[in-house]
Amino acid sequence: MKSILSSREALLALAILAMVVGIAFRFPAFVTPGNLVNVFNDTAPLMILAIGQMVVILTKCIDLSVAANLALTGMIAALMNGAGVPLPLILLTAVALGAALGAVNGVLVWKVGIPSIVVTLGTMTIYRGVIFLLTAGKWINAHEMTDAFKALPRHVILGLPVMSWTAIAVIAVFAVIMARTTLGRAFYAVGGNPHAAVYAGIDVGRTQFAGFVISGALAGLVGYLWVARYAVAYVDIAGGFELDVVAACVIGGVSIAGGVGTVGGAILGALFLGVIKNALPVIGISPFWQMAISGSAIILAVAFNATQSRAKGRIILKEAAQQ
Repeated sequence: MKSILSSREALLALAILAMVVGIAFRFPAFVTPGNLVNVFNDTAPLMILAIGQMVVILTKCIDLSVAANLALTGMIAALMNGAGVPLPLILLTAVALGAALGAVNGVLVWKVGIPSIVVTLGTMTIYRGVIFLLTAGKWINAHEMTDAFKALPRHVILGLPVMSWTAIAVIAVFAVIMARTTLGRAFYAVGGNPHAAVYAGIDVGRTQFAGFVISGALAGLVGYLWVARYAVAYVDIAGGFELDVVAACVIGGVSIAGGVGTVGGAILGALFLGVIKNALPVIGISPFWQMAISGSAIILAVAFNATQSRAKGRIILKEAAQQ
């Protein structure tokens, strides 16, 4: 029991369960299987992006351009669909373009040495500006998209939409990558102690670059899924969503200082926000409070992490003084 309470993931899972149970007492329909599937499906884009953001944050960086990357790749996917490009090629292009946009961030951080927060704030604006240049601010609506393009994320397999299955697949792949591969260990090493990582033969800049490419590729994947599911593409699509992505990571125990975090924690952080977002209308609170709640959650989670770190530091100093 003590080990469960000391686990950040276990505590967060219990908090989500308690929140769901509390909502269910007042609105039993919230916990019906169909609604829970909808909550998971609504949260799927956030979970996918949170995994990419987690990888970047582990390396002591941050990617604030994920939502703009999503918007640009989604718009390109919609434009390609309107031009009659086959769906498999659209998907491949969306992921490749997202990875290329992430690579731009990675190169500027790695080779030029610009802080990641500055780089991604800049590219966030640039990517949305490119959308405006491509479309002159016009929207692409449902009637301009083919049925096949719109249907894929909604197609149900074994009771779950393809969008949910995509999130599950991404979670499974990155759980293996982070726990079982050299690249996964390099992400933790670079964030935990970059100087020691260099002595271990790990290229810090190259590893950070890889993190941005992964984050960008996942944003490109979500770009297609988002535009196809909601059947609309425009300049400000997913505006402010980068805040939710960072919040999901921080709430899930991913340290902004780098080197600490798990796939499971990032997913639980996303689910925490997903449950809140879906529950707000049920309990009579405007969904426009979502951004304020996300920002508050980031501050509280960072404060919690800092408090824990200080406590550990005092214990170490105390033990050293006693020796």
